Amino acid sequence: MTRLSEISETPQPEARQHQPDAPKADTLPSPPHALIFAPHPDDECIVGALPLRLHKEAGWQVTNVAVTLGSRQERRAERLAELQAACDVLGFGLHLLSDEGFEQVKPEAAAARTPLWQEQVSQVAGLLRTVKPALVLVPHAGDGIPTHIGVHALVSEALAQARINTVVAWTEFWATQAAPNLLVETGVTDTARLVRALSCHHGEIARNPYHLRLPAWMADNVRRGGELLAGPGETPPPFGFATLYRLSRWVDGEPQADLPPRMVSCEEPLDAEALLSTH
Repeated sequence: MTRLSEISETPQPEARQHQPDAPKADTLPSPPHALIFAPHPDDECIVGALPLRLHKEAGWQVTNVAVTLGSRQERRAERLAELQAACDVLGFGLHLLSDEGFEQVKPEAAAARTPLWQEQVSQVAGLLRTVKPALVLVPHAGDGIPTHIGVHALVSEALAQARINTVVAWTEFWATQAAPNLLVETGVTDTARLVRALSCHHGEIARNPYHLRLPAWMADNVRRGGELLAGPGETPPPFGFATLYRLSRWVDGEPQADLPPRMVSCEEPLDAEALLSTH
């Protein structure tokens, strides 16, 4: 688990043996960094297809930012342990915004501009300024339940306050978004890894075994996203499992434009630079 002072420090790869001309470790560039702002422990798995592939195939550093640890205080320590186990499966780092997660991350708090809300926005803005992530994943504005909608507002305000340049990936789960522009396929191995990570959240799946339904949800993303991105009546891609996102470029803390529609197969290595390009 990381703290704010540690999150931007990336371990440097070791220099290869028998290559005297290799650059020294302290001159190697740090890999790009993706931050997942997860409303609850388990969201890092549900929307994890793109960051998982960026980590595995492009060497990105991925950190899950745990915005809350759920509403039940008696379960928070257990949920944190489950979350750490899930992040370990995925190879993600984990950062806590506070020891027991943020409180009252709701649309009502955003509208009321409560002191707690403004303090939490400032804290997230500080994290964004420190890390300068190349990609920020956060629920879209209408993602169905109050905490997801609250996290959307929280991070949107923090981005404006931090005034950074980045790409934002709006995610979806509880409600679909109208205009996704990226469909990311995961093969059987990566899909199974996401399910295995989700199964670490023992307390949640004990009441609802939704980890078993994750592949069905990802298969339905192919049905919906294939024609949304390719066009009505067009042949959808032959993907088995995929996740939908809406990517937009942000400059100086303000949204500029959506990225072009793309469908990314697992049969080819992920080209992160092309994926995040506006062309």
